[in-house]
Amino acid sequence: MEFLGNLRKMSTQHKEPIEYSLKLGDDLVEMNPLIGREISLRYTGVIHCVSCGNVTKKSFGQGFCYSCFMKSPMNSECIIRPELCEAHVGKGRDPKWEEEHHNQAHVVYIAFTDVAKVGVTRVDQIPTRWIDQGANQAILLAETPYRQLAGIIEVAMKEIMVDKTNWRKMLKNELNPDLDPFEAKEDAYENFPEELEEFYSDDDTLYDLKYPVLQYPEKVKSLNLEKVPQVTGKLLGIRGQYLLLDGDRVFNVRNHSGYQIALEA
Repeated sequence: MEFLGNLRKMSTQHKEPIEYSLKLGDDLVEMNPLIGREISLRYTGVIHCVSCGNVTKKSFGQGFCYSCFMKSPMNSECIIRPELCEAHVGKGRDPKWEEEHHNQAHVVYIAFTDVAKVGVTRVDQIPTRWIDQGANQAILLAETPYRQLAGIIEVAMKEIMVDKTNWRKMLKNELNPDLDPFEAKEDAYENFPEELEEFYSDDDTLYDLKYPVLQYPEKVKSLNLEKVPQVTGKLLGIRGQYLLLDGDRVFNVRNHSGYQIALEA
């Protein structure tokens, strides 16, 4: 059966293992049942901007046309640097969008793979954000009423831990068995901004995330539809927003947002 549509990041459900689905056109493709089967992804050569929907010859910043890349609130600087967010004072590229998305309760979290990583997300993105990053565990560090405060705390945490996932190690499932999430949270508290201590979270719930993977790659070979417009192979698993194919090949669905593809399975 063939499904045609523009790629967006896969939807997830926090189960054991995590369940993935991919919206293509009018169809919602359940991805877990395809694991172990041969699939084909064919790029039609068309890209639609994920913001305005217009056809664009080139994708900028995971699916934007150039105009939206420069103007869309979904691509503003405070997405990457939340400490710069001004939503709480009614400012931003689009104040209404900022009010709905950034002047909302946020959390600072620690996610774990081969290292402890600090990050920020909206409360309603728990645990979706961690799943999209491919974390195997996560724990809350702070809860704040809006994005900027979470960003300030994250900046302080960057002095003692990283803020980016090593995606190659994550996709090879290179975990660090010596990492203690509760110890990492205690260490983080030592670096917590004193003026923001009221936002420190006493919630020590440890989120465990299990992915539907038959086999992890030994070496990671990243696929790009611009270079290889048709990809065929056995789907061996899904982690984060990556499809793991035979031959140590990996396909980043999110990086190809807006690309029109035909999925045959």
